[in-house]
Amino acid sequence: MSASTTPGPAPRPPAALDLSGRTALVTGAAGGIGRACTLRLAAAGARVRAFDLDAEGLADLVAASAAAPASAPGRAPGTVEAYALDLTDLDAAERAAEGADILVNNAGLQLVRPIEDFPPEVFSRVLTVMLEAPFRLVRGALPRMYAQGWGRIVNISSVHGLRASPYKSAYVAAKHGLEGLSKVAALEGAAHGVTSNCVNPGYVRTPLVERQIADQAEAHGISPERVVSEVMLADSAVKRLVEPEEVAEAVAYLCGPHTSFVTGASLSMDGGWTAH
Repeated sequence: MSASTTPGPAPRPPAALDLSGRTALVTGAAGGIGRACTLRLAAAGARVRAFDLDAEGLADLVAASAAAPASAPGRAPGTVEAYALDLTDLDAAERAAEGADILVNNAGLQLVRPIEDFPPEVFSRVLTVMLEAPFRLVRGALPRMYAQGWGRIVNISSVHGLRASPYKSAYVAAKHGLEGLSKVAALEGAAHGVTSNCVNPGYVRTPLVERQIADQAEAHGISPERVVSEVMLADSAVKRLVEPEEVAEAVAYLCGPHTSFVTGASLSMDGGWTAH
């Protein structure tokens, strides 16, 4: 399926970013945005703890990282360590974040249903994974960040953290909550050298979005092709899906040396959606 009428970015080497000696944690790391963020931070020299429930995806991620070059000549790439983690185990999530210098809250799930048909247990699970778990991960990471006077929290939010869409009550509620959590962490962390920001992409070319296309087609009673052109990209001035690597570059930017004054922000990557 072609989901693009606007050309995507040409491949280019990642910009030089030195995260040597830093420990990063990425949730939902086995695929999509999480995989791209893991590889980008590792290329910059970070030791990345990759968390997911997809064992096969994690194994492939570790192999891909081992074969990837560093982002700058003469610099050894970082490492990727893969761990299985169920984010509904909130105590385990908090323990997992201990010792992290960089935290990327990325894991998410989606169900597209009208509110009256939305299963309450799924609503609860979405809020647990996408809002409660990030709170616990931040809580686990902050002691080290505060102690050393440096830390980066990057929350992968969404355009749906800024705008609502029908049939996505749990996802929209979770992302709006994540926006608030990120801002509170920014205010509390500022005196300790810790920044907290959201990255807000539109629809990204990931397995999660591919599943949404099918769900939206059923909910709206239209073809998958029309879902992409008439629903997903209807409000986007740039008529294509976002690539995971583009999101990873935004995450890397927020972890870099020139963004210590960028905190409490929501970095839109929505192709102009929120410009309306």
